[in-house]
Amino acid sequence: MSSSAPSSQDVFDRPLRAQFEAFLDEHRRALGDCLDGLTEEQARRSLVPSRTTLLGLVKHATFVERVWFDEAVTCRSRAEIGIPATADESFVLTDDDTIAAVRRAHREACQASRLTTSSLALDDVLHGNRRGPLPLRWVYLHVLRELAQHCGHADILREQVLDR
Repeated sequence: MSSSAPSSQDVFDRPLRAQFEAFLDEHRRALGDCLDGLTEEQARRSLVPSRTTLLGLVKHATFVERVWFDEAVTCRSRAEIGIPATADESFVLTDDDTIAAVRRAHREACQASRLTTSSLALDDVLHGNRRGPLPLRWVYLHVLRELAQHCGHADILREQVLDR
């Protein structure tokens, strides 16, 4: 745990929304940190049959931010937002997807997510997701679960990359 992370008591004493946001930010940061100290080749290295790579995980997390905190909130289409139509496509890396570019896009998407949701309450219903109307509370929990899963994937991939 880094020294900048809140203590368990600090998080517990916060209102529920602040707790959600603290955990989301902790996982956003942890996923972005999986690229620390890697070469471009290491970040792109494919170690599993799927398209999952360390760089692809961070690129996918950017997609997740835009789906849940742009599309779901604003009701804009994925084409309007400029993101892939499917989650699987969000792992595809192009030559422009460098560590610096993907990290920057992820930071910007996270900041946009914070701004977009800042005026919403946990029980406000978001109407732009393909699953139908969902309260912000559910979206926060869903994104947190997805980020936690991807942090675990990243830990394993990073360990494999650094051991080779």
